[in-house]
Amino acid sequence: MAQIKLNATYGLTGTLPAVSAANLTSIPAANLTGALPAISGASLTGISGGKVLQIQHTKHTTYRNVTSDSFVSCITVTITPASSSNTILVLGACYIGAGAVDTSVNSRVIRVVSASDVATQVLNDITGYSGNTERFEGTGSAFQWHDSPATTSAVTYDFRICSAADISSVVYNNYLVNGNQSSQITAMEISA
Repeated sequence: MAQIKLNATYGLTGTLPAVSAANLTSIPAANLTGALPAISGASLTGISGGKVLQIQHTKHTTYRNVTSDSFVSCITVTITPASSSNTILVLGACYIGAGAVDTSVNSRVIRVVSASDVATQVLNDITGYSGNTERFEGTGSAFQWHDSPATTSAVTYDFRICSAADISSVVYNNYLVNGNQSSQITAMEISA
């Protein structure tokens, strides 16, 4: 077969035929332009888990009066995980007060999936002060929970409180005193 040699000194003209890039081993980044096609990241290296994929947040500024010794929902946030192997970091701060002396408050965060309570994170109890007229007001109940719901269904995290003393004790969620305090809860999906 005859070989044709081209002399680059005199220039090349015409259109080259389309060729496959299957045997290319190195392309300088400066030569890449335009949009790349969507590709799988399954073979990527140097990328670890633990990245925040989404954040859901709820801020509650409404005053709520609770007169129950059963847990009552005060603030919720809902998040739908992209993968069942991902975890959820739940952070919150809820302001609680009491309208009677010697009142104790119990608090917890419940994981709710498909309208069923499936997990509970018990939080520290808050106890009111003794005395004839004293009461605790605007106490911040900060909490965190790194949860593994193992689902891709919508997950609701529900902060609940109740009176620990008796049903007549008055407990307040988001008790506004000396300023504009608000209860907040945040859920962050963390990649596996």
